Amino acid sequence: MILAKERDPRLITVRRGGTLTDADHHLLALWAATCAEHVLHLFESECPGDPRPREAIEAARAWTRGELKMMEARALGGHAMGAARPLRGAARNAAYAAGQAGVVAHVAAHDLGAAAYAIKAVRDAVPPGEAIEAGRRECRWQREQLPDAVRELVLDDQRIRNDICWSVFE
Repeated sequence: MILAKERDPRLITVRRGGTLTDADHHLLALWAATCAEHVLHLFESECPGDPRPREAIEAARAWTRGELKMMEARALGGHAMGAARPLRGAARNAAYAAGQAGVVAHVAAHDLGAAAYAIKAVRDAVPPGEAIEAGRRECRWQREQLPDAVRELVLDDQRIRNDICWSVFE
């Protein structure tokens, strides 16, 4: 569970009663896609013939360009999560990261899901004694990718939802 019980109006679009602009929603989707793509190799090395996670990442980007409808991006995100279900470890979490990136078009708050699952994937890809530091490096890398326009929003959201995101943002 990566979504808060009460939705943050900063992560709800203006037309739905929140304060998030379309431009910032697109930036969140692009950042989520970047986070997911950074660990996609962990899925593809285990399931090289399964295109669903890569298609979800591409869908997130296509949605921001107006080339896909929200429902199409959301569906492709769901398919990536379907690819994750039978797996374990790094490959599973990398596929979930891609799925979360795909569904940002539907609910902006899934951006943090993409980032959190990517960190979990990195942690699972290394020996247990190296997992915490590997996760911290991934979190730092992700933060370096944040667009300035949404940086403070994402960092604050990480602070607020860290507990329900497996404490990966510490």
